[in-house]
Amino acid sequence: MSIDEEVEVLRKIPLFANIEPAKLKLMCFASQRMTFKSGQTLCGQGDAGDSAFIILEGEADVVIENDGPLVVAQFGKNDIIGEIAILCDVPRTASVIATTELTALEITKDLFFRMVTDFPEMGVEVMRVLAHRLEHTTALLLAARHGAK
Repeated sequence: MSIDEEVEVLRKIPLFANIEPAKLKLMCFASQRMTFKSGQTLCGQGDAGDSAFIILEGEADVVIENDGPLVVAQFGKNDIIGEIAILCDVPRTASVIATTELTALEITKDLFFRMVTDFPEMGVEVMRVLAHRLEHTTALLLAARHGAK
């Protein structure tokens, strides 16, 4: 996939939809393109959160360790993962494991914050994504609580 193709993928992600293509091209150039095999870990629970990943192709499970592995979410093409650790400056809250061959752009913490600073609308989209995830997690917790009664 060329940088121009990566830019086109990013433009389809709400987080980057309003950012001019030239800036997205710079972000792609400054990011590291990574490929993972099925079963390979992108990042591990407890690791330092120094980057986020944008999935260009493939799928991954988000897994937490709790008396054994528990899949809490699944992500695929155009999803961003790992942003919580860089936003909150905390260790990774879960592991991310490729379930298919996966290609992603790794965006460093510094680059991510530069983009959010330069494009405040990107910060709003990050909040929207995180709020949606929180809503989903809350619904799962309520369902689990009602199932346990």
